[in-house]
Amino acid sequence: MPSTFSPDSLDLNRKLPLWYQVSQSLRASILGRRPEDPLRLPTEEALAEHYGVSVLTMRQALKELAAEGLITRHRRRGTFIEPNARRTSPVRLLGSVDTIVAQQSGGRTAVLGHGPAPVTAELAEYFPDLELAVGYRRLRCDEGTGEPTNWAENTVRPELADRIDVADLARWPMTKVLRDAVGVRISRITDTVEARLADPETARLLEVPLLSPILHYTGVTYDERGRAVDVARIRYRGDRFSFTVTLDAH
Repeated sequence: MPSTFSPDSLDLNRKLPLWYQVSQSLRASILGRRPEDPLRLPTEEALAEHYGVSVLTMRQALKELAAEGLITRHRRRGTFIEPNARRTSPVRLLGSVDTIVAQQSGGRTAVLGHGPAPVTAELAEYFPDLELAVGYRRLRCDEGTGEPTNWAENTVRPELADRIDVADLARWPMTKVLRDAVGVRISRITDTVEARLADPETARLLEVPLLSPILHYTGVTYDERGRAVDVARIRYRGDRFSFTVTLDAH
């Protein structure tokens, strides 16, 4: 086992702030870490080289994660992952796939079930060529308290579902599994966030009162051919999440 934690790689988008992309990629790696992985991060210089950015950019990214409580920094000793950090954050959309991966990572994830799923009227606009897809249901809980934080339904094209290892979904978001494990070349993701009231199933799974406010996120992932490959519908507890959009004016 290496003495320091090994984060995932990142393809930088030069149209977006580099420090933000790096912070979100590293955040996803931290939240998806295995219990046996080291807690110590590589040095600023080593991380900057790993991501292909300057040390100043890397320092700003680490500052963001420290402010969130995911890492702690000690002079002379180094930077360490905080294993008991609270694993929730605002729903933040800035335009990169790694942002989506980071947002959907973290906590303890249980796969509630998966199997054939009819393409309903709600899904038909995304899968006009299909009558049957494959659905996955997952529940995420806070690692420290065990409290449910959000639950997700993913509807995936059958030919891609055949290549998904369900065990991966207990560790990684569907976006990451499709991109890194299945090999889908993702071209874009469209996001919609709206306020809704908890229906009976959401109230039961998230342990909130019926008709209490929740954040309902819909993310549609498209491949390089322009086909929808995954429709994610995630219900976030309204008392644990907020919705933030960051606009880059440059």
